[in-house]
Amino acid sequence: MHDLTGAPETALAWHKAGRKVALATVVETWGSAPRRTGAQLVIAEDGEMQGSVSGGCVEGAVVLEALEAMEDHLSEGPSHKLLTYGVSDDDAFAVGLACGGTIRVLVEPIGSALLVDMLSELVAARAARTPVAYEVNLETGARALREDSYPDRFRLDRSGVEEDGATFVAVHNPPLRLVIVGAVHIAQHLTQMARAAGYDPVIIDPRPAFASLERFPGETLLDDWPDAAVEAAGLDTRTALVLLTHDPKLDDPALLKGLASDAFYIGALGSTRTHAKRVQRLTEAGMTEAQIARIHAPVGLDIGASGPAEIAVSILAEMTRVLRKGA
Repeated sequence: MHDLTGAPETALAWHKAGRKVALATVVETWGSAPRRTGAQLVIAEDGEMQGSVSGGCVEGAVVLEALEAMEDHLSEGPSHKLLTYGVSDDDAFAVGLACGGTIRVLVEPIGSALLVDMLSELVAARAARTPVAYEVNLETGARALREDSYPDRFRLDRSGVEEDGATFVAVHNPPLRLVIVGAVHIAQHLTQMARAAGYDPVIIDPRPAFASLERFPGETLLDDWPDAAVEAAGLDTRTALVLLTHDPKLDDPALLKGLASDAFYIGALGSTRTHAKRVQRLTEAGMTEAQIARIHAPVGLDIGASGPAEIAVSILAEMTRVLRKGA
């Protein structure tokens, strides 16, 4: 499973331990900058750091600026620093950023710039798997946490500066999850591919011959009946549900849970004829036409896939399309 201890959690823990701490965040990049917007580095007053804003290119310079910011927190004006490093900047050139890349880095001391209560609220939202955006005005220092704003940024996992040039939005999305019902051959391939794409897979199958650690080494396996297991796993806006058993006794209970959830993707294996029967059963079970329309079936993009591995490719491709572009 994903380690949910990221930069905000580390910054809060270090602050609670009595240390002066600053959080550095990449707010903009141009050219071949080595880290994406939103990348973060935590710096403590003794120089200890965790994370990265440039893959090593400008970390030393950022740390020095952060140490100064922690000492200058009583000065007038915004208590954050906005730094720019690029090929035209002698300081950045000296530390190795000479490949045409330019980055802007926001440095925020905890307690003066980024208030502890707001950081605690952000950490709590991340722990609860609540998508949240951290918004900061780079000119005035005004800050807020937003849950219902910036839908496109949430969908694309894209932090960045708004068109006004002053508002930076850091998107904090929960890690992606994939819940697979049916520990079949396709699932073996899909699990590996999904993990490489950043998903935490969970495989559900009450049949011990299928759901075994020998077939899925190191993976999370749930052997409860699918509806109970799906409910236990939890389905939210960052979770995909894929049903692969081809057995209505196993697929349908999970589908009913999935259709009542906020899962961003629901896919079910089976031919067009099989899906027509599935639609009839779900209708009889009380599902609406709009709910049933959420199911991607036959599952996966039509790429002419042949064999379990290629079918897994088609499923992951369809999941990605829905995640990034919508259904």
